[in-house]
This record gives sequence, C-alpha cells and structure tokens, in this order.
Amino acid sequence: MTLHSEIFEQPERLASLLEKQKQSVLEIAKAIQSRDVPYAFLAARGTSDNAGRYANYLWGAHNGLPLALATPSLFTYYQSPPRLRNALVVGVSQSGQSPDIVSVLEEGRRQNCLTLAVTNAPESPLARAADFVLDIQAGEEKAVAATKTYTAELMAIAMLSAALNHSDERWRELASVSQWAEQALALDEQLAQMAQRYRYMSQCVVLGRGFNYATAFEWALKLKELTYLIAEPYSSADFQHGPIAMVEGGFPVLAVVPGGRVYDSMQDMLTRLRRGKDAELVVISDQADSLALAQSPIPLPPQIPEWLTPLVGILPAQLFACHLTQVKGYDTEKPRNITKVTETH
Repeated sequence: MTLHSEIFEQPERLASLLEKQKQSVLEIAKAIQSRDVPYAFLAARGTSDNAGRYANYLWGAHNGLPLALATPSLFTYYQSPPRLRNALVVGVSQSGQSPDIVSVLEEGRRQNCLTLAVTNAPESPLARAADFVLDIQAGEEKAVAATKTYTAELMAIAMLSAALNHSDERWRELASVSQWAEQALALDEQLAQMAQRYRYMSQCVVLGRGFNYATAFEWALKLKELTYLIAEPYSSADFQHGPIAMVEGGFPVLAVVPGGRVYDSMQDMLTRLRRGKDAELVVISDQADSLALAQSPIPLPPQIPEWLTPLVGILPAQLFACHLTQVKGYDTEKPRNITKVTETH
C-alpha cells in the first residue's frame, strides 16, 4: 500500500464504517443521553486533533453539545487536571498509543465521567481506558501521513451526531458520502497536472471556516508533513485580524469554500484577495463564483450538505499534497523526521 492507494481506499472504508458500526454508535448515543452530559471534553493530537475541530463545530451546531479541546499537558507534566463535572470525555487517536491522550481518559474515569475512545486500534491503551470504544475500522494504514484514518474519524463523529439527533434524514445523507468521495477522487489526474504549477511554492496560507476550519488545518498539516512547506491554517475571520498583511501579488492562498452558512464571508475574502491583492488562489468549492476567482479551481460534487463537506473536501486536498510531494522530488512514503506512531507525554 502507498499513500496514493490509501487515499483511494476511502470511499469503501467510509461505506463499510457506516454499515458495520451504526448499531454501536446508536448504543453509545443512548448511553450519552442517559447521563445527560452537559459538554464534551476531547483530547487528541495531530490529524486526530483536526477531527476534534470538526466535532467542535458539528456537535455544537447540530447537537447543542459544547466541546472543549483538552490540554493534555495539564494531566501529565503539570499534574493539575481540571474538574470535568460529568463531561463526556473523548479520546481520538488512530493508534491509541499516546500516553498523554490516555491520561485524559483515565482521569475522566477517576472523576466518574463517561469516556469514549475513537480509534483504529480497539485493543490499544486508549481503548482499555474507555467505557466505550468506537472502532473506526479503517484497516492498516502504512503511510506515515494519515488519510483514511482521518476521514474515518470524521465519519465516526458525524455518525454520533446523527445518532444523538435521532435523525433519519442525516443518516440518509451519510449514506451518500462514499459516492461523493468517489466523485471527488476522479479529479486525480487533474490535480497531478495542477501540482506542477506549485513546484517552487515554499509558503502558503490555508483558509476555511465553520465545519471546514478543520479541513484548513488538515490540508495545511498534510503539506507540512509531506512537502515541508510553511503552510499556515486560518479561519478567514482570524485571517483578517492581522495575517492578511503578509499577502502580496502572487502569494499562494489555498481555501476550502463550499456553500453554506459561512459561504458569503469566505467569498468576500477570496474576492478581496484576488482582486485587491492579486493573490494566487487554489480553491476547493462547489460554488461557481468561488471557482471562477481561482487560478487553480478544484470542483466538489454538487449538493453535499455543508455539515458533510469536510469528509469530501479533504480528499482533493490530500491528492494535491500527494502529487505536490512527488513534483518536488520527495518520497510520499518516507517524510523526514516523523514516524507513523508518535507517543507524547
């Protein structure tokens, strides 16, 4: 298996996860609702932390469940964990090996909180520390840069949201994700050609907002891991508060801009960047107006509900990073200075 082949596994993996884990997700949702938890407290690192950013927006917007992202060093180095007060304590980790994430769930148990592990390793230390385990069933991921485990984590988070809502409509929408994913991956050859344009790119910013704040962070992370670019992710709102000053003619701005509640604000930003600052735009969108502003437009399949666009929009971003790595002459299978499993304390 290679990074490229694992990217292409994702439609099948997402469909399988939805089919095989729905009943488990319904049982977890039932337990959460029986405890009447006031908020979720989520611990993760790296790619999984970006999945947590998606949960932050989704569970807040669709389930009225506030989410706090944990600071694991409080549990390890400072040994001063906060009072969790009946929270749902969630650990998200592909390997389930990182001691600092495990420590958050162990403390949640000590404080008599409901604990949930979302992981690709159901026999891992993280899983053993949890009351419930949601196995994302992505299969072995050999590439160092995570792809299929990330989208499986997003799918697990989205399934739990649908279960908490008792929403048949949202389950039906989830059933279409694998088909949309296949359509997005059909852009592979186009993205391979597009990457040639950015052979000498050394820095960029990546913009997203709302549900796709997570996508901006994950796209930037893939670029850092694989191509060694300085790739800084921002909310388009935060970007206006100072960082926009760095943009001059030809400065690369990558953006994820699907239709939805935050579309108008993102479109206003793109217009300002292209027409006012002559920025170089790479845009993932299902909206013709946004694609028309980009020197490098990447179209998404139409009619994806906004809450599910992160599961689909990250796929062309992964392919872009994969092809750009090859264009720059780097090895997609052996990124420097990082390993598949990172254990932090």
